[in-house]
Amino acid sequence: MCGSATSWIINNLINNHGGLHNRLTASVFLQPFTISETQKYLKHKKINYNIQQLCECYMLTGGVPFYLSKLKKEFDLAQNIDNMFFNKKSELNNEFYNLYNSLFKDSEDYIKIVEILSKKNKGLTRIEIAEKTKLSSGGTLTKLLQNLEYCGFIRMYSTIGKTKRNVIYQLMDNFTLFYFKYLANNSFKNENFWTNSLNTPQHNTWAGNAFEMLMLQHTNEIKHALGISGIQSAVYSWRSENAENKAQIDLIIDRKDGMINLCEVKFYQTEFTITKQYEENLRNKIVCFQEETKTRKAINILLLTTYGLTQNKYSGIVQKTITINDLLKP
Repeated sequence: MCGSATSWIINNLINNHGGLHNRLTASVFLQPFTISETQKYLKHKKINYNIQQLCECYMLTGGVPFYLSKLKKEFDLAQNIDNMFFNKKSELNNEFYNLYNSLFKDSEDYIKIVEILSKKNKGLTRIEIAEKTKLSSGGTLTKLLQNLEYCGFIRMYSTIGKTKRNVIYQLMDNFTLFYFKYLANNSFKNENFWTNSLNTPQHNTWAGNAFEMLMLQHTNEIKHALGISGIQSAVYSWRSENAENKAQIDLIIDRKDGMINLCEVKFYQTEFTITKQYEENLRNKIVCFQEETKTRKAINILLLTTYGLTQNKYSGIVQKTITINDLLKP
């Protein structure tokens, strides 16, 4: 049996307590394409995007082959997005509700959760989700969150130094994030909206946040590029408890070899340049992180970006830079 209703398969087949109990030969969880696999698929379709276009394509589709299959080689990426999502005759006009209704019974509760999470980039705790959605914080909410996680819509993660009770749920589905950002309350009435919005503040804000999500979705590839695939490591985020400081780090790789990578994620159209002010901000993050976590591990700054880092007198604060090309390597 195969299907996209992951939660149904898990509840009725994998976790079946009746006649199907323990009778599965094997189970395969089919993941979306990685950015490298997405590039290979697009090349098979005779579509050749540059690094920035490839990133934006992935940041919107999440590597889901169904969405990628709608791209046409005779149009550029912006035109394809307009045709797929902003054209009144697009077959994806009702994709959001079709998706959730096909996956979940009582989809309204699931939509409540992802809508609330879409408004908080870094995620919310279980208690916060219950408060904001008005859903009872009991077994029903547990099942809703489990099913969303099984289906790859959300992830559950811890912040460094926090207990398991403080886990955070974060929306990870690219299309859902795009839907609530641009389509849920679409008042544009413009079939060329995406083409006309390129390089606007709204577009750049979305791209910056979505690029952080892309990197979170490729932590295995990042570890491979660092040469630490065989080293046990945990991925966290961190935010200073000091209200005046406001320092935060969205991606931390805490390694068993005595080192911690504090990751800076920057979506940039050229090489990223570190200024004096930016260097001071990074130094402040390192000091605050060391003081508040009491870690004795070595701290390295890891820059995750599109095209690389400009070398100047401030760039030495970054010990390692990983680009999209590094994630595309076998």
